[in-house]
Amino acid sequence: MLLREVEYARPASIDEAIRLLAEHDGARALAGGQTLVNVMKARAASPDVLVDLADLAELRTISFSADQSALEIGAMVTSSQIVGSSEVEVARPILAEVASTIADLQVRNRGTIGGNICVNDPTNHFPPLLVALGASMTIQGRDGERTVSAEEFFLGVYFTAVGEGELLTRISVPTRSAGTGDAMTGITLGAHGTYIVSAAASVGSVGVRIAIGCVSSVPERATAMEQQLVGGDYSDAAVKAAAAGLGASLDPPSDVHAAADYRRHLAEVSAVRAVLQAAERARG
Repeated sequence: MLLREVEYARPASIDEAIRLLAEHDGARALAGGQTLVNVMKARAASPDVLVDLADLAELRTISFSADQSALEIGAMVTSSQIVGSSEVEVARPILAEVASTIADLQVRNRGTIGGNICVNDPTNHFPPLLVALGASMTIQGRDGERTVSAEEFFLGVYFTAVGEGELLTRISVPTRSAGTGDAMTGITLGAHGTYIVSAAASVGSVGVRIAIGCVSSVPERATAMEQQLVGGDYSDAAVKAAAAGLGASLDPPSDVHAAADYRRHLAEVSAVRAVLQAAERARG
């Protein structure tokens, strides 16, 4: 289906992009276009103005923060850039590992991390991973910048903390310290398909963070499981015992791909696998 008529703007700066987004009630930011263009073709979204961010080079950078404590990823960085980044390899290689499993090469060359998380489709790869890694997002508007945690960023299906007239500019991911391991597992529709259920885990000296995807409108922290693993025992038996009852605490949807009860089961299995793999990497 062809797109309906829409106004198009291509700002040369972040300030100009924010001004355009603020001035037009029906404006939408266009990043890689891998989701937005398709939903526009299906008439599921009908923005009046497309604000194309393609010329904003400052949103395509990957660097370290001044104190080296965080990896700063611009919102327009593509999945392929993440896969090939030496900074990502040093600071948090799980990002490249997960990015390499998204769809196919053409999508990874166009799709951006900012677009992936701003869409906040529950089946997307990055939202639960960023929650597990303790990432934070910087949002800029006419009144300046504000930073929100990944858990505060995701508000609902296709709904995030980015408000009208605002723009996600970067994602900050803490650099891993010695003894830290990260993993993401789950069941997908095909080798490079969307997730039916996903689980991301990060094991470190301060404990474990676990986030489950595809069981709610936002990534769900498995806090009860985290608390049971506070002692640092990541043996198979301990992790499986900690995951017992996780599925019962969730209220996932049923659809053509999986019934709710099956998703509950997959959530427990995926969480166990993610924690065990992350713990093994932390030891190694």
